[in-house]
Amino acid sequence: MPFLATTSVDKMAGPYARRWWALLVLCLSLLIVVMANTSLIVAAPDMTTDLGLSSSDLQWVIDGYTVPYAALMLVLGSIGDKYSRRGALITGLVIFAGGSVMGSLVEETGLVITARAIMGVGAAVVMPATLSLLVAIFPRAERAKAITAWTATSGLAIAVGPLVAGWLLEDYAWGSTFLINIPIAVVAVVGALALVPPSKAEGMGRIDYVGGLLSIVSVGSLVYATIEGPHFGWGAGPVTAAVVAGVGLLAFVVWELRHPHPMLDVRKFRLRPFSGSMLAVLFFFFGTFGAIYYSTQFLQFVLGYDALETGVRLLPLAGAVFAGAAATGRLTPKLGVKAMVTAGMVIGTVGVFLLTQVDKASAYGDFLTPMLLLGFAIGLSVSPATDTIMDSFPESELGVGGGANDTALELGGSLGIAVLGSLLGTAYRDELTDLMGGRLPAAALETAQDSVGGGLAVAEQIAKTPSGGPQQAQAVVDAVHEAFAHGVAQTSLVGGITMAAGTMIVLAVLPGRRAAAKGRPEGRSQETEAAAEEYSGTR
Repeated sequence: MPFLATTSVDKMAGPYARRWWALLVLCLSLLIVVMANTSLIVAAPDMTTDLGLSSSDLQWVIDGYTVPYAALMLVLGSIGDKYSRRGALITGLVIFAGGSVMGSLVEETGLVITARAIMGVGAAVVMPATLSLLVAIFPRAERAKAITAWTATSGLAIAVGPLVAGWLLEDYAWGSTFLINIPIAVVAVVGALALVPPSKAEGMGRIDYVGGLLSIVSVGSLVYATIEGPHFGWGAGPVTAAVVAGVGLLAFVVWELRHPHPMLDVRKFRLRPFSGSMLAVLFFFFGTFGAIYYSTQFLQFVLGYDALETGVRLLPLAGAVFAGAAATGRLTPKLGVKAMVTAGMVIGTVGVFLLTQVDKASAYGDFLTPMLLLGFAIGLSVSPATDTIMDSFPESELGVGGGANDTALELGGSLGIAVLGSLLGTAYRDELTDLMGGRLPAAALETAQDSVGGGLAVAEQIAKTPSGGPQQAQAVVDAVHEAFAHGVAQTSLVGGITMAAGTMIVLAVLPGRRAAAKGRPEGRSQETEAAAEEYSGTR
């Protein structure tokens, strides 16, 4: 057997013999691009101290990765379909590794944000390529199981990212959290050459670059406005971005409806399995990513766990993801996609609502149950939704299908972190003002209001001043903890209500149980087949 995989998928007489090893490479590639987001959560305090980051700087160190990641996936997935899905995967890994090298070496805020943006471009190539290759390599009978493993990897990265970053930060500077990506990317590139067969769409035609450009402008502007507006005020920049996003989306829809070979045929949203699954992914990651984001901050800033201790305490989340994935693999064929997706969303909603009980006396145990529920919900519902989305696309559009799924995932997560993070900041600031207004100098109060980390830094300074001392510093710490706990509870209420509303919408949109349709070439369900016929008749 040759070392390099050279036979393309379309020329194979049967299923690819080393497909499960190829899946391991795809999951490894996915792991590092998701970890790049989650690991930064625990590295942020060290970066803030070393680089002197403001609240705005830190937000863009995080989201410099998110904007290109979300905006480019649809277009880059289509390019991978056209020319080479494996080539796209390798190219994305190289770009991602290059950005990681840069991020580990620079010491200026603007350059760190630039490095994160380069990594985001690489991730936007890698993520849809992993999903399109998976669907191309695996026969329909095994595809749901492979997508379940892909989904479980995403959940694993949510917990492993902080754990690995915390372990590195015990002995090394924050730059090590960038460097860890490089050997993994190298292994993934070698594995892709050796184990992942070449694949591309046959007879795809010309790429709709105008539609692609409109999608980049629309999604990028929407993510920018959502991040910048709630956190830093709706000035000219965020408002302009929001208008551009709206106009760009309308132009995209009109263009795609008129184009003979659209980037993403928006008529697919008439298909209830597709539109319901897209909404499920969007709403689900809105609530879960936001909740995990501020729960991690509580563990660090209020409960006082260091980076490694925080990472260890997120491990049950990963275990719950695998338990949910195992359950969905067994239950989805029996109960159908609608039952599993909505059940997962209900469980996730309950997990977010439990966080409304958080107060300053809460301990790790108060977060354990919500994290277990969120992890189980991820494993239970995301895989069937992703499988349904990918089943809506022909072989020539697998990269576009992966890009659509991943855009919904990343957009939902970005909106969740931005919107819920903004609500958390507002609730924290208002409560801290009520507790400490008039008891701190104006400058100190303003610093404390900026973030929970700023509040604790003010307490440290007060402890060192002759006019303050330990007792007054402790009063500030107690107020900061109480205000942040209040913010978590209030934000979780909004997040839970949003997820509950999303669950009801998905319940109404998703059609009933998918019964297996034996003998069909694509293995589609009766329901998906009927919807596709209806869709084709409308064109």
